[in-house]
Amino acid sequence: MGSYLDLFFTFAKIGVLTFGGGYAMLPMLQREVAEQKKWATEEELMDYYAIGQCTPGAIAVNVSTFVGRKLKGYLGGIVATLGILTPSIIIITVIAAFITNFAELSMVKNAFAGIRVCVCVLIFNAVCRLFRKSVVDLPTLLIFLTVCLASLFTSLSPVIFVLFALVSGILIKKLGGTPK
Repeated sequence: MGSYLDLFFTFAKIGVLTFGGGYAMLPMLQREVAEQKKWATEEELMDYYAIGQCTPGAIAVNVSTFVGRKLKGYLGGIVATLGILTPSIIIITVIAAFITNFAELSMVKNAFAGIRVCVCVLIFNAVCRLFRKSVVDLPTLLIFLTVCLASLFTSLSPVIFVLFALVSGILIKKLGGTPK
């Protein structure tokens, strides 16, 4: 029972302390899940993020479900999912009760502007860490550049990019490249 509580409260802490959605949770997920708890490697976390991007639902919820499932089976997936969702449900319910009264206050607008900038920095830092671990040779650099440029200049679905990268990784490995 204790391990389920640990799972729940770890993801609840992530859920309550991160603002800005699934991408903003990446640094905290890396720190808590990969570095401190050692529940998943950073590579597994990146895989969970990629799959979570392609599946319905919020990325952070999907990742928490994958980690919980890996550790404790289906019940672990449910517990981790409830952990990541519970703080948001409570916070959103409270905010919804008061938002119309305070949304136009300059102090609230300024606070949200500051939070948005902070979230951008957190996401940028997480992307830099992922880049260093993922782009390790010429083939992975070419996949990265192709996906990066295509995402900048087209409106293709992220699913297309993930499928392209998946197929590219398989083909490169089959042809003697080095993606792991």
